[in-house]
Amino acid sequence: MGIMKIVHLVLVLDFVMFNSVLFIQACNQSILLFNEKANDDNICDNLDPSFNITSFPNNFIFGSASASYQYEGAYKEDGRGPSIWDNFTHKYPGDDPCLHFLYNICYAQGNKIWKLLHSGMTEKIYFHSLIYFDLEFSLLHVGMTEKIEDRSNGDIANDHYHRFKEDVEHMQDMGSNAHRFSISWSRILPYGKLGGGVNKKGIQFYNDLIDEILSKGLEPFVTLFHWDVPQHLEDDYGGFLSSKIVSDFQDYAELCFKEFGDRVKNWITLNEPSSFSNGGYNLGTHPPGRCSKSRNCTNGDSATEPYITAHNQILAHAAAVRVYKEKYQAHQKGKIGITLVTVWYEPLNESIADDIDAAQRAIDFRFGWFMDPITYGKYPESMKSLVGNRLPNFTREQSDMLKGSCDFLGLNYYTANYAENHRFSEHDEPSYATDCHCKLTSEKNGVPIGPPSASSWLHIYPKGIMKLLLYVKENYSNPTIYITENGVSEVNNSTLSIEEALKDKLRIDYYRCHLAYALEAIKQGVDLRGYFAWSLLDNFEWVAGYTVRFGIYYVDYKTLNRHPKDSVHWFKKFLLKPIEKEEEVVDLVSIM
Repeated sequence: MGIMKIVHLVLVLDFVMFNSVLFIQACNQSILLFNEKANDDNICDNLDPSFNITSFPNNFIFGSASASYQYEGAYKEDGRGPSIWDNFTHKYPGDDPCLHFLYNICYAQGNKIWKLLHSGMTEKIYFHSLIYFDLEFSLLHVGMTEKIEDRSNGDIANDHYHRFKEDVEHMQDMGSNAHRFSISWSRILPYGKLGGGVNKKGIQFYNDLIDEILSKGLEPFVTLFHWDVPQHLEDDYGGFLSSKIVSDFQDYAELCFKEFGDRVKNWITLNEPSSFSNGGYNLGTHPPGRCSKSRNCTNGDSATEPYITAHNQILAHAAAVRVYKEKYQAHQKGKIGITLVTVWYEPLNESIADDIDAAQRAIDFRFGWFMDPITYGKYPESMKSLVGNRLPNFTREQSDMLKGSCDFLGLNYYTANYAENHRFSEHDEPSYATDCHCKLTSEKNGVPIGPPSASSWLHIYPKGIMKLLLYVKENYSNPTIYITENGVSEVNNSTLSIEEALKDKLRIDYYRCHLAYALEAIKQGVDLRGYFAWSLLDNFEWVAGYTVRFGIYYVDYKTLNRHPKDSVHWFKKFLLKPIEKEEEVVDLVSIM
C-alpha cells in the first residue's frame, strides 16, 4: 500500500468518526423501535403445538437444497473444466497484504458486534461499531474492497464431491424425503459444448450422487444451471451475452436428460436468472463482473446487458423444456420447471397510490421479468414502457414456445422490502437499477421490516412467503409450486466454540414461521407441493464467502466435519410422523 493510500485512509477515518456515532445511535434506536412492534399480527404466535409434517397435505415434499459451486469443491479434479466462478474468485481477491490485514481487523470487529447484539449487551456496541464502520467505509472509499468478502473461493468448499455419501446420510437422518442439487455444467462438459468432449468421470459422479439419494429413499430435484457458466463459453462468445449459448445449453440439458432422466423426475432449468443478470451485468459484483463504468467496472453496460442476458436465459430455458417434452418426457415420465426468486415488496405508504404502483413495478422487474414470458410469452407492460427499446423482443415463434413452458414453478423466498415511488431525473444514467423508478428499502420511519440476519439484504418477514404465494396464485393461474429455497444466515463467528455455534434458535424460529405461513397459503388454495430449506450445510455464500452460515449442519472449515445444529433436531421432530414416533419410542425401550 503506497504512502498516499495510507494518508488518504487516515483522513477518511477522521472524517467518518463523527458520522459513525450518529449512524450507530440511529441503528440502536431502530432496534428498540422494532422490538416494540416485532410480534404484531404474527400467525406464528398462535401455532398449534402439534404443528408438524402431518399438518401439510399427504406426499408433501420436505428437503434441503444445495448448489454445485457452493458445495462440491474438487474444482479441477477428474476432468472438470473451469467455470466463471472459478475465474472470478481466483482473479479477486488480489494479493495486497495490507488490505488483508485491514480486512481481518474489520471482520473481527463485525464478529464482536454480532455477539454483543445477540447477548443483549447493546451498551457495549458503540465502541466496536465505530471501529467497524470506520474501517469498512474507509476500505470502500479508497477503492480497495475485494469482490469476495473474505477473499475465499469454492476450490474446496464443503468437499461434497468426496463426501456426498455422508451428506446424503445426514439428509436421511433428518427425515427429508427429497434433495435439490445442481449439476456443474463444466464438470460434464469441460469446454461447455458437446464438440469439446463429454467428461465421463463427471457423469459418473452425478450418477453416483443420484443413486445414493435414491437409495436413502429421497427424491432428487436437479437444477441444470446455478450460475456457473463454463469459462470457455465466456471466453468464446461472452456467455449469456450471446444467443449462441441457447443451443449449447440445449445440448447440455439434453445430455443430462439422456444420462440421468431414467431416475430424475424433477428438472429445474435455471436458478434465479434475475440474480445472475443483476449481479453479473448490472452491479458487477458477480462474475463476469460487468457493469457500466459509473459503477466502477472496466467493461459492461448496466442499461442493456442485464436485459440481454436475461432474454438469452429465458430462451435457453424454453429450448431445454422443448427438447425434454418432445423427446424424453413421455417415456421418462418426469416434470420440468424453473426456479425464480423475488423479494416481497410492500408499498412504503399503503395510502399513497404511487407507492402501491411502485411495489407492483418492483415485483414486475424482479419476478414478472421471467414469470410473464414463461406464462404469457411476453414481458410485463411496466417493463416494456419503462425500458423501451433496450428490452429485447420475442418473435412470435419464441413467444409461442415460451407460453406454459413449466410443469411447475420453483420459488426462492428469503426476505421483504418496502417500495417507494421514485422518479429519476432525465439526466440520470439509465440502468436496470433505476428503470423501475422505485426506491427500495428495508425500513420505514426508522423501523426495520423485520429482524436482521447476518446478511445485510435479509430481514426476516415470514408473512411475505404467504403473500408471494397468493400473488402467484392470483396472477398466474395457480401453478404447481415448490419453495426451492428458504433460509436465514448467522455470522460465521470465529470466537464461538462449535458447541455455541450449534445453538441456532433464530433459524428454528425462521423455519417454523415461514412454514406456518406457507401452510396458511395452502389453506387459501395455493397449489404448493414442497419446501426445500437453504441449506443443508454451511457453504460458500457467493460474494459473502464463508463469512455467513446458512446451514442446518455446521461445517468446521478446518476439518470439514459436519455437526448438527439445533435446527437439525427441530426438523427431525417436525418431520417425524406419529407412527414413526411410536416406533422410535419402541426402539428406545428395547435398547433400555
